[in-house]
Amino acid sequence: METYYHKNSTKTTAKKAFIYSLPVMAGYICLGIGFGVLLESHGYSFLWAILMSLTIYAGSMQYVAVDLLSGGATLIATALMTLMVNARHLFYSISMLENYKNMGKLKPLLAATLTDETYSLVCSKELLPEDIDEKKYYLFISLMNQCYWVAGSAIGGLVGAAITFNTTGIEFAMTSLFVLIFVEQWESAKSHIPAILGVVCSLGCLLVFGSGNFLIPSMICITIALLIFRKGAEKND
Repeated sequence: METYYHKNSTKTTAKKAFIYSLPVMAGYICLGIGFGVLLESHGYSFLWAILMSLTIYAGSMQYVAVDLLSGGATLIATALMTLMVNARHLFYSISMLENYKNMGKLKPLLAATLTDETYSLVCSKELLPEDIDEKKYYLFISLMNQCYWVAGSAIGGLVGAAITFNTTGIEFAMTSLFVLIFVEQWESAKSHIPAILGVVCSLGCLLVFGSGNFLIPSMICITIALLIFRKGAEKND
């Protein structure tokens, strides 16, 4: 009886994870194709697109990496750029420590695959039905989302090699995804305080530090602001 329940629980969890990840699949396939096309236009085959998506797996950073690779950037410049672009993931990881604390050997994998979209799904506990295994849900969501991204990157690399066209502006696809996520979160959330704080802090830091250096300061300001106004945000939920 226990074995049957375990299998049924795994199947149900995988099904739920797939359903919840469908919007991410639609976005990742399209964005991955954009990345694969852009990378191929700079002389790198679809195999490089697959390798980068398996090892780096950071959508916005992969787009930036294309220019870094083609421009011959130094390791120090690449490291600093990666820190600035992906600094937000430090805050994601900290907020998921409690959720992932009992994941054992899977913890490094889950940490490495914690993208913006994956984070939005695994941190929304209200989405989780009672009949699924929470730990398996985290694992399935993480693996499925990366598979979508790798598949999209491979398709893009192959399409880019087969069809020649102007790729100017294709890197804006990542920005459009972030805007879409923000709008969806705004519409579904009862409290808009976190979103407003994020926008205000980001704009303030942009004005003070400039477009090239505002990311890390804005993340710090947002974290401090959320800690200060946390009680007010919780009361509105």
